[in-house]
Amino acid sequence: MRDGRLVRGRVATSLGFLLFGTALGVWTARIPAIKENLGLGDGRLSLALLAFAAGCIVGMAVLGRLTDRFGSSRVFVPAAILEGVLLVLPGVSPGLALLCVSLFLFGAAHGTLNIAMNANAIEVQRAWGSPIMSSFHATYSIGGFVGSITGGLFAHAGAGVGVTFAAVGAVVLAAALVASAWVLPAPPVDRLPEDGGEPARRSLLLVFLGVLVLCTLVGEGAAADWSAVYLRDNLGTSAGFAAYGFAAFSILMTVGRLFGDRLTRLLGPVVLVRAGGLLAAGGLALALVLSTPVAGVIGFGLLGAGLSCIAPQVYSAAGNQDPARAGRALSTVVSIGYLGFLLGPILIGAAATRVGLETALWIPVVLAVFVAAGATAMRAPRRAGQDARPAR
Repeated sequence: MRDGRLVRGRVATSLGFLLFGTALGVWTARIPAIKENLGLGDGRLSLALLAFAAGCIVGMAVLGRLTDRFGSSRVFVPAAILEGVLLVLPGVSPGLALLCVSLFLFGAAHGTLNIAMNANAIEVQRAWGSPIMSSFHATYSIGGFVGSITGGLFAHAGAGVGVTFAAVGAVVLAAALVASAWVLPAPPVDRLPEDGGEPARRSLLLVFLGVLVLCTLVGEGAAADWSAVYLRDNLGTSAGFAAYGFAAFSILMTVGRLFGDRLTRLLGPVVLVRAGGLLAAGGLALALVLSTPVAGVIGFGLLGAGLSCIAPQVYSAAGNQDPARAGRALSTVVSIGYLGFLLGPILIGAAATRVGLETALWIPVVLAVFVAAGATAMRAPRRAGQDARPAR
């Protein structure tokens, strides 16, 4: 049996992923209300969304690297607390300028937490002695669902955005404080060891891992932004039925992550990522070929199932390249991958204007095949004195 400290550490990290997803979900759900309250057009709203994205990139690419110097838990805890506090600011911003500042600060905390909690998850997984990374990402998916539903319920009740964010922010803050008491303590950090081995080769590998995440997140963005449009406009379904595409994607992605750790132990990371990429590509390709509403829903569901375990495995592989620099590695990989969220929907939209949406949706199919082909990058690095063992 594992000691209580380690179990509490796993719970604390899970709380971090849960509050991370919840805060993002409730913010997304109330974007239309913010747009209406401030009288923003699409162009001005895009500036606010860009401020949030810029803050996330700063948090992931710059502040997230502090985890290597101070230890993941020493960055994870304050970032989680700030997540709850700064969520409130966009809800009370009286104009576009302050909204942009608020979203940049919230995004910076959000991006920093993304790196710190994943680095902490890798440390907990290493201490646990078996794959548990997918369970953390499943908790994130559940948090996103809870946040979206909560935002919808507050909106249905006629509550203001400020009230919504204050209520959810208080819950997020409470969860962060519980996590701060249980988080697995960071080991003492004097200074980073010299970067031995093959730093240039390792950097190239991290960039490649980031590209794999980018390809995965393009698929996620395609499901989030274009599944309903495809089902309604291309296949002629009702608006209610069109929502089933993303619902199927989200549900099967969560289910896949709940079983992901068991699948990692059974198949190994290489086989799991390869199978996931092929399942995602095959499922969406089948939907596009058959071009029926039911096939569309099933196809987006299989896309979610296939993509579900890829990011957790890539993050684990990145953090294990050099455990002393897990924060730096994750900053590189997650920052590159995040571009998939930003550019993926735009890329598909631009392609759709040229060749039609049905053809444009083959882009995530091709990218999923590329991920499957690159699955060998999941192989664990060989340490000095370590016997070579085949990676599955």
